[in-house]
Amino acid sequence: MAKKNKSNRGFVYSTNSDFAHSDGPDEDYETVPPSDQDLRIWLDRKGGGKSATVVRGFKGSEDDMKDLGRALKTLCGVGGTAKNGEIIIQGDHRDKVTDYLKKQGYGAKKAGG
Repeated sequence: MAKKNKSNRGFVYSTNSDFAHSDGPDEDYETVPPSDQDLRIWLDRKGGGKSATVVRGFKGSEDDMKDLGRALKTLCGVGGTAKNGEIIIQGDHRDKVTDYLKKQGYGAKKAGG
């Protein structure tokens, strides 16, 4: 049996001799200055009656988003995560997060209901 090349999923054959398959973006996005960011702070209800504050709309590198997430988690004294373009903070801390982001120069406002 032939071995399947997992890195070229979906591509069977190319007539282009210079073709190079890419699994995703290799470049790291440049972070937009805080004054040009338009962040939205949501309250997301999780299972078991848990709630989480979610910051969406960050434009920039994954590392910068994780640094901002770390600062917000420290500010609120809770856990959370920063991945897939979202910063998730455990609990309802919308007011605290919004005030902090505005003091840091970000364009931030509450969203949702």
